[in-house]
Amino acid sequence: MQKKLLLQFVILLLSCFSITLESLKAQSFPKASGLPEGEIRQKLLHLQTLGSVLYIAAHPDDENTRLLAYLAQDKGYQTHYLSLTRGDGGQNLIGSEKGATLGLIRTQELLAARRIDGAKQVFSRANDFGYSKTPEETLEIWDKDAVLADMVRCIRTLRPDVLITRFSPTRGGTHGHHTASAQLAMEAFDAAADPKQFAEQLEQGLDIWQPKRLYWNISSWFFRDKQEEFEKLKPELLAMNIGTYNPFLGKSYGEIAGESRSMHKSQGFGAARTTGDIEEYLQLLKGKAAEGDMFDQIATDWTRVPGGEIIGKHLEKAYEHFDIQNPKATVSSLQRALKAMQHLKADFYVRQKKADIEELIQYLCGLHIELLAKDYSIAQGDTAKLELELINRSAIDIKLLSAQFSDKSKLVLNEKIPLSKNKKQKFTHSLSTQNLPLTQPYWLEKPPTYGMFEVENPELIGKPENDATVFVDCVLEIEGIVVSYRIPAFYKWTDPVEGELHRQLEILPPLTLNFSEPVLLFKQKDRKQIKLRVKSHTSKYKGAVRFELHNTDEAKPTGEWKITPEILELNFDNKNEEQTFYIEVEAPNDAELVLLSARLEGQPLRSLSRIEYQHIPTQTLLPEATVSLRSLELKTENEKIGYIQGAGDEIPEALRQVGYEVEMLDLSAIDSAYLQQFDAIITGVRAYNTQERLVHEQAKLLAYVAQGGTLIVQYNTSHALLLPAEKIAPYQLVLSRDRVTVEDAKVSILEPEHAVFHYPNKISDADFEGWVQERGLYFPNEWDETHFTALLSCHDPEEPARKGGLLLANYGKGTFIYTGYSWFRQLPAGVSGAYRIFANLIAGGHKAN
Repeated sequence: MQKKLLLQFVILLLSCFSITLESLKAQSFPKASGLPEGEIRQKLLHLQTLGSVLYIAAHPDDENTRLLAYLAQDKGYQTHYLSLTRGDGGQNLIGSEKGATLGLIRTQELLAARRIDGAKQVFSRANDFGYSKTPEETLEIWDKDAVLADMVRCIRTLRPDVLITRFSPTRGGTHGHHTASAQLAMEAFDAAADPKQFAEQLEQGLDIWQPKRLYWNISSWFFRDKQEEFEKLKPELLAMNIGTYNPFLGKSYGEIAGESRSMHKSQGFGAARTTGDIEEYLQLLKGKAAEGDMFDQIATDWTRVPGGEIIGKHLEKAYEHFDIQNPKATVSSLQRALKAMQHLKADFYVRQKKADIEELIQYLCGLHIELLAKDYSIAQGDTAKLELELINRSAIDIKLLSAQFSDKSKLVLNEKIPLSKNKKQKFTHSLSTQNLPLTQPYWLEKPPTYGMFEVENPELIGKPENDATVFVDCVLEIEGIVVSYRIPAFYKWTDPVEGELHRQLEILPPLTLNFSEPVLLFKQKDRKQIKLRVKSHTSKYKGAVRFELHNTDEAKPTGEWKITPEILELNFDNKNEEQTFYIEVEAPNDAELVLLSARLEGQPLRSLSRIEYQHIPTQTLLPEATVSLRSLELKTENEKIGYIQGAGDEIPEALRQVGYEVEMLDLSAIDSAYLQQFDAIITGVRAYNTQERLVHEQAKLLAYVAQGGTLIVQYNTSHALLLPAEKIAPYQLVLSRDRVTVEDAKVSILEPEHAVFHYPNKISDADFEGWVQERGLYFPNEWDETHFTALLSCHDPEEPARKGGLLLANYGKGTFIYTGYSWFRQLPAGVSGAYRIFANLIAGGHKAN
């Protein structure tokens, strides 16, 4: 089982290789050196507030961005969103990434949302394995104790006064992950205060912590079909109007929330910027009831810190004396607060507010500190040439005392360096990357299990992303007070359209090797050439690559696969030089799945993959260089396919690999005569949710069927259809939210004599083995039974049979097929049975008439 999971993980990581490797359009977001007056004023005000809230749910996009924005920006509380997963099991509306790579996108979308709404982001190690119908199944697949430990660690680290769940802990009506997140919060509320629970965390420096209250953030949406019940419940709830206007930011919290939620672009969650009153409701689950405010009887000023009253007075003066034209008085008050903090125990709030004050001093001084690299990447072991630039854009007295880099080297400064107003100070430095880690998301360093990511270092658990690898710690004296700033290294360039852009410096291996595809499929005894791209990330490199085969079942040999050549000699003279090679692979006579890997000097070679979208920073992955090779017992007919792209699936390339000629259709240029050249036309997943042109061209597709063609429509969601469901098919069809989430759920063939199960491949129960993540989703639950034939049935435990996953109807001279089975996951993963069934759908349509 674990071997199978490893293979799926590798395939999903490598599946983003189709993205252009050298595009520099996506950028990172370095910290600003200044802020508008309103934002500075708000931050000064919030220095006086000491309160912490932890919002808990299961996935990216579960969070209530309105409430997060209100708590962080209006109340000034330290507000965090704990998403137990990174959303790896969801769908993707903007590209073809799935699994771990989709989780990486959704992680960055959460961080982009938090930059807007003002909250902060944390995670557990739970892996989003796909839709789950019950919390029991969820907690069985997740390591419940490990996820609970992560939540307790988060509570002990962030010390929230109030916990808020997005979902009810009571089973029913929603995703199993959702309910599980609330049930775990109920347990963590008590466990975080119990020294016997997860005692190893106390040995690592954390202290126990007891939150005061746990609420469920009830939304009227949850009671959309039970409005009377909701009205009866309202008197028991804590109500808040969070639709208020923030004069510092010039926006209401509904407007901020709309912008924040719209960062979930991969899920198609663009949201309106709402204005006016918005009521939010909280139901107490644990703790003492509050009167009127969730922080009732909880101190939220500096009196909660022993000896903190004097700090509160200094911070009040900093706010009162604030003058954007002359910030010196405010800086002086902030410095006095910093001095007073030196005499206090460095508890959670002292540490947090100290960092906030130092950040504000930088903004007030307009202090610009930038660490720039000569390129956006460097090979591990090479020396990075860096330039440190500092500019004091105020009249405040600032001196540079020291600068230490991430390799522990330092700038040689013989004296304090004064930073005169608006005068640049530049320093060059050479940094060794020999002992610095490669750029790779920490939770993807090791293959995950089905339910959990493996993270060995407890200090990393919960972090949304890696800390910067290359940085400088600048120590400065500002009006006599010593402060320190950590500045990550960036590469900066100017795009002729976008202007100045930034990208965080990445550390790569000296050499990377990319196979052309993550999965290669062979009919038995086929020969194929595999294209390799080998790239040098250093100026000189010479070595030999050896290819090795590994059976995914360790008990079996690798059969009669033949690789020619088995060794490649490499010689590179320049950085970024890329060479293309081809190796020939001959498949055995037996159906088999093996993994082909590449090794250099006895060590696994890594591939280089980048995910690039304009709304998130560039994401770099360095998985091991492997390709999955599968030989299939497969026959194909009707091999010319027209394909209508949906929401970023990879089926066209998967079909090409087994010999189909696939043409991507331009819906604006099709006519009936043009369509007749195709043996079958296939619509991609969610095509009727995303392709607006289908509204106008659907009649042509149905006419193509009537004239003898085969049209295969893959799943669409029941909501947000661009075309009514009754117009997608030639006969009555109703889409539902029915799905089968257990990937090895028993599948029954309802019409065993039907041609679809005999031509050109004879289908058996074995063809439903080895499927990944799920059987299917959004099955129709009603259809015209006089015309449609239901061909398959399956169901999750304790549920009725779902017979709408594969429906076939004769229409005119042709065949219309609607299928909710998840071919978009199975074919790219190389599931042999899925290929055989899908080939029959393409070919068997004509036989069905």
